[in-house]
Amino acid sequence: MLRRFVRHYGANPLHLLALIASFALAGYAARQLFASQTLKVAIWFVGAAVGHDLLLLPLYGIADASLVRVWRRRGKAVTTTVPWINYVRFPAAISGLLLLVFWPAIFRKSRIYSTTTDLSSRSYLSHWLLVTGILFAVSAFAYAVALRRVRRRR
Repeated sequence: MLRRFVRHYGANPLHLLALIASFALAGYAARQLFASQTLKVAIWFVGAAVGHDLLLLPLYGIADASLVRVWRRRGKAVTTTVPWINYVRFPAAISGLLLLVFWPAIFRKSRIYSTTTDLSSRSYLSHWLLVTGILFAVSAFAYAVALRRVRRRR
């Protein structure tokens, strides 16, 4: 019975167990949040969905299409066996996500942080820039390792 289920499911049963547990935890958190602030959560959810789908998705779609165009134009002049586009996409996406989540603190628009924690939010911008730099540096290192690995195989 278990083998038949695994064959139809297509993954390890532990994967299914982890998926069910994560859905249960997310459902519990949503229930607790909706019970206390239903209207605010609903407004935030609709605003986030509309803001993402109507504003952010076209913006990073245009940015990605621009990168692909640059890569195709440069690809003829500089031939590498390892495409660099994903080594730029990943740190840019993570950095953009961090900026989106922490923008009030990064640009010092939130007074709640300093009043509730008695800490200054002055370091957020420098920390975000540092994390962004590290992300791009690690990605560049990974690209260099991938290039070296391909050249050694030749």
